[in-house]
Parts: sequence; C-alpha cells; structure tokens
Amino acid sequence: MSIDSVVVVGAGQAGGWAAKSLRNEGFNGRIVLVGDEAHPPHERPPLSKAVLAGTAEPESTHLFKRDAYEGLGLDVRAGVAAAAIERPSRTLVLTNGETVAYDRLLLCTGSAPRKLGVAGADSPRLHYLRTIDDALLLRPRLAPGAHLIVTVIEPLSRICARAAPPEISEHLLHLHERHGVAFRLGVGVAAIEDTADAVEVTLTDGSSVRGDAVIAGIGIVPNVALAKAAGLAVDNGIIVNEHTQTSDPFVFAAGDVANMPLGCVGARVRLESWANAQNQAIVAAKAALGKEARYDELPWFWSDQYDLNLQMLGVPARWPEPVVRGALGSESFTLFYLDGEDIVGVVAANAPRELRAAKRLMQQRKPARAEDLANPAMNLAKL
Repeated sequence: MSIDSVVVVGAGQAGGWAAKSLRNEGFNGRIVLVGDEAHPPHERPPLSKAVLAGTAEPESTHLFKRDAYEGLGLDVRAGVAAAAIERPSRTLVLTNGETVAYDRLLLCTGSAPRKLGVAGADSPRLHYLRTIDDALLLRPRLAPGAHLIVTVIEPLSRICARAAPPEISEHLLHLHERHGVAFRLGVGVAAIEDTADAVEVTLTDGSSVRGDAVIAGIGIVPNVALAKAAGLAVDNGIIVNEHTQTSDPFVFAAGDVANMPLGCVGARVRLESWANAQNQAIVAAKAALGKEARYDELPWFWSDQYDLNLQMLGVPARWPEPVVRGALGSESFTLFYLDGEDIVGVVAANAPRELRAAKRLMQQRKPARAEDLANPAMNLAKL
C-alpha cells in the first residue's frame, strides 16, 4: 500500500529526528508531529547544565534552526498528547478530541521521571528535572544567595551503581566530595515536610536534612501507557524488532521507550541515551517507509561532571575485573572489560582517543590482549 501519512508521537530528540529523517529519505507526504510539550524538538542534556545554570536559554537546545524546522513542512500539534491508538482504523485520538489518520505510526513517547512515593512528595519545593519547563522552574532556586545544601541521598551502597562499575562509582564519589558535595549512602527518604522557610527531608535512619529545595533524580520510567492500551507488546518498554517494528506492522517505536534486540551486545535492551534516541529514530523512519534498515549500534553513554568527561561503550552483563590503562583515579584513565580477548565494555575518563580506538576494535570484533590494552606505550589504533 502507498504511504501518504506518517504520524510521530513524541516531539523530543527521537521524535524530531524521526520527522527530519522521513524528509531526508524523500518522503513528501503528510507528517504529523504530536508532542505534549509546547516547545519544538530539543535535546535534554543541556537542561541540567547550561540552561539550568542560566548561561544558555532553552532555544539553544532546539534540534533545528527555525528556518530548517519550518522547511520540514510538518503538521505540528504542540502541547497536546495522544490519548489512544485505534489500530483497526489506523487512527490516533488526541487529548483534545481530534483524530488523526496514519498509514504508519512512530512512537517516540520517551520516558518520565520516576516519582517519589513518600509522605510530602507533593511539596512545591520538590523538583524533578526532565523538561525545559522543569529547568526554568528550578533555575531561580539556584540564584546567588539561595541556601542550597548539596547532599546526595542514595539508598544503595555506592553511587551510580546501576550504570557504572565500582571503580567509577568510587572515582565520582571522590570527585564530588572535593567540590563540596556530601553523600548519605545506604539510606533512603522517609518523608518530606515543608516548614515556613525551608523543606525538611527525613531519612530512613531517623536523621534529617534541611534546605531551600529538593531535587529527586531516581530514574525514569518508559511512557508505555498509550502502547499498552492499544494492545501492543510491552515489557520494560515497547517491544520492537531490530527494524524498530512493534507487534503491529504499521507501528514503530524508537528512543527511551523502545525495547530492542541488539546484536552487538547479544541481548534485548532498552537504552536511555542521547545517541540512541537520535540514531534509533533515524532507523525507525527508514523502516517505516519500507526501506531496509536495521539498528545494531554499540550503546554509548556520556556525562560531563566538572572537568571530567566520562564516556562508556557497551552494556556488560557483569563488571569483571577491569584492565586499567593509566592510573585509576587520576585525571585520565581507561577501563577495559574483557570476555576472553573480546572487549565487551569500556569506560574512559578524559580519554576520548582511547575510546575511539576501542570502539573500532569492538565494531570490528578484533581480539585484544590485556597486556596491550594496559600498556600506555601501545598505540591502540594499531591494534
């Protein structure tokens, strides 16, 4: 059948790139972009950095310049959400009651902050940081003169335990402590209470912390309600194949919400990263148009913290003893995680050159000896 209309639900990083990629692939039909935020497609990393600090405005996060965005010829429905998918008639129902027909539907619904479930979690001094509006609401709290107690409360025994190996958790802990951040590990939040001029957080050990504001960063949950209500296969995200196709052949999904088999790591994964949102959406746009497209890119994550640029490749099922290149805990070092002589994961601290070389080794599936990786005199590119 011919494809005349494509609807993209979600106007963030994945949704924006899906729409642009449809045009890049020569699709001249109708593209409806539905997003519950009032802002154009944008990227989120700067929201916790320059935008939050007030050194950049939200417009700097937009994926496309205004002329380029308008040149895509999109039918944009901003500030409205999708309420239901009527699969038999291939129709999307919006929260304003409008219906939009589609030949192909791309779900880029992303994720939402996981909410604290404790007494007092409705406090106006409790913030989440996910959207442009979140950043703008929190920014005044960080103004000079504000009483900000920087204390990280973590129920687990180490920080970033879900995303990073123990060596990196330790490195990050010391880095933040050197910048005046206090940590309470192995203790959770029991309750939040507003006072006349502050907010008090009671911890599970009975102690408390007071400040002007609280920020909850306890992870995200994929926005699957729309897909689940429509009867699509859902399990820790929307189930898709390597072409980003869901259990409905006319519906595709990409970004934080998509649970996909990834051949390069030999597992089904749902990735929450800037690179995945962009590149998976490009594949989804191609696949939706009936073109041969398969997603099999090495997972790549990054974080800038103070003067540290931290990058990670792969998603090892376990964290074996790493091969260390450089001095662990120094300004620049790299950790390699091996399965025999196969590199299955890399964490690079201020070492982008080593990461690029390791990425090529992993992509080409070339064996690497531990002694070569650990030898700083060995040029990894020559391997």
